[in-house]
Amino acid sequence: MFKKLSNYFGEVSAELKKATWPWVPAGKGVKGFKRFKELTDSTIVVVIAMVLLGGFVALWDLVMYEVVEALIWAGGGKS
Repeated sequence: MFKKLSNYFGEVSAELKKATWPWVPAGKGVKGFKRFKELTDSTIVVVIAMVLLGGFVALWDLVMYEVVEALIWAGGGKS
């Protein structure tokens, strides 16, 4: 069991070393948050997309609620 676990973590480590990370390596001369420009830009895009999608879903939820309320009222379900 420990051999499988050790093998697993070794493979994970090897794959993480192959990955490209969204920041400039420390040795490239860029300091501070400028190193993380791609990361922060991507994060901002994701946050904006989440807010827009949340607003879209909330708007359609309100519209569908009103439609169902109107149908119930038209059907005589509410007084």
